Amino acid sequence: MFIIKAIKLFAPGDVRVEDVEVPELKAGNVLVKVKAVGICGSDIGRVNVFGAYRPNLTVGHEFSGEIVAVNEAGAWNVGDRVVVAPLIPCKTCQWCASGHYSLCETYDYFGSRRDGAMAEYVDVPVDNLLLMPDNVSFEAGAMTDPAANAIHAIWNGSLNSGETVAVFGAGPIGLFAIQFAKILGASRVIAVDIKDDKLVVAKAVGADEVINGLTEDPIEKLNTLTGGKGVDLVIETAGSRIAQNQAVCSAGKLARVVFVGISHDKLELSEKAVNTILRHELAVKGSWNSFSNPFPGREWTYSLELMSEGKLQTDVITSHRLSLDEGPEIFKKLMDKNFFFNKVLFLP
Repeated sequence: MFIIKAIKLFAPGDVRVEDVEVPELKAGNVLVKVKAVGICGSDIGRVNVFGAYRPNLTVGHEFSGEIVAVNEAGAWNVGDRVVVAPLIPCKTCQWCASGHYSLCETYDYFGSRRDGAMAEYVDVPVDNLLLMPDNVSFEAGAMTDPAANAIHAIWNGSLNSGETVAVFGAGPIGLFAIQFAKILGASRVIAVDIKDDKLVVAKAVGADEVINGLTEDPIEKLNTLTGGKGVDLVIETAGSRIAQNQAVCSAGKLARVVFVGISHDKLELSEKAVNTILRHELAVKGSWNSFSNPFPGREWTYSLELMSEGKLQTDVITSHRLSLDEGPEIFKKLMDKNFFFNKVLFLP
């Protein structure tokens, strides 16, 4: 055994960089040297407010790396560059049997239920590995998870070529949703956020129009931009009660509204929103995670394919590249509403 660094969560607000033993490699697993691991929006709440399923947990689930050891790993070899899907489904419940792995009833998950990847090394079951194309960087590979979440939401919303799309929330998932919408033929993609810095990035990845929800009424502006017709597909990634309500109110007739953002709050729709659902015959859906059949799903392989083809931008989404030692400090900063960030990556 040898000692490695890991970012450990002991209680909400109590996160430390600790020395731990490298994981013991079980049969059917590989040992991955973590090259890049991202902070997800769910990690911010887990670390600072809500805590994890058990104390002393290594956090982090968006990661890529290189295999450095194998144990009955089939065709996987030392030196393979890999992305890791964080969900470990039971594969026996009715939802797994039907290929809806995101709905698994007794799943395990890196960084929330089992030790995750904000560490120098992590042991991974071979079923969770995806081979990275040679021309995809480790940093880009670590963003396959938010990209897969974005395309899962777009597909849940049944985007048709030529439609207008509004994306509420210009964080990483929202920024990938903008790109996927353009790639899949949306005629117009409009980004809504309350930070100008994030809207600048939204424009850089392809948004045709941007709206700052603090200085303009998004519902009125979207109505104006669509000539009074409303938006065909609305993707809400902010996890904000205000944005959720605005998303519904901005939808046109027979439109689809997909909720992606986790709010940890009530969903309270205004009278106008309820009226819009009824009179416009809206389809309002949730989108949870990113997994489908064959596991981990087309969402993951498609995202990697587009990265390899140069069609998905990732560098512009990355705002911070840090060492593991900087973990406790950055998690505190992320609670400051005036602190600008997009994808924060640790490079162990």
